[in-house]
Amino acid sequence: MKEIYYTDMELKQLNIIQSVIDKKRTGKEAANALHISERQIWRKVKSVKEQGEIGIKHKNQFHKPIHTIPVETKKRIIELKLSDNYCDTNFTHFRELLEERENIHISYTPLYRLLTEAGIKSKKKHKDRKTHRRRKRKVHEDDMAQADGTPFDWFKDGNMYSLHGFIDNATGKILGLYMCEHECL
Repeated sequence: MKEIYYTDMELKQLNIIQSVIDKKRTGKEAANALHISERQIWRKVKSVKEQGEIGIKHKNQFHKPIHTIPVETKKRIIELKLSDNYCDTNFTHFRELLEERENIHISYTPLYRLLTEAGIKSKKKHKDRKTHRRRKRKVHEDDMAQADGTPFDWFKDGNMYSLHGFIDNATGKILGLYMCEHECL
């Protein structure tokens, strides 16, 4: 038989329920200590008396949820993903192919969890990223001036002013700065 482990909260409840059974504490005192109703205390007392320590555990703890994926299906999904037919698909496409070709119905989140726990990563769609080419600087000074403005609360008075800066493209020298209320030409 599988060994049963108890959480700290279950052990605390068990001690308090046992003190009610031993008449060292009232049901009302136990209810206040555990922050549950007195009715719940008496249900737990009855359960512990009938079943022993295991009676403190939640009854659903020993049942598999109805939506649990069978172990065989999990193994099959992992085998399929590692096979040559599906190794290059991302998780979303793989899920669609499982439904179409293998008649395995699984939503994305459990599939993602299953495959990532198995150490499998999703193939991402890689786009060719075009790098922005920087324009070469002009050869001669004064061929081109570049300008930009920065609206900001420069004087910390709640008013936004724009500082306009002008720079020579060839040399990088600052040609001038101008501040006005709005960013404009």
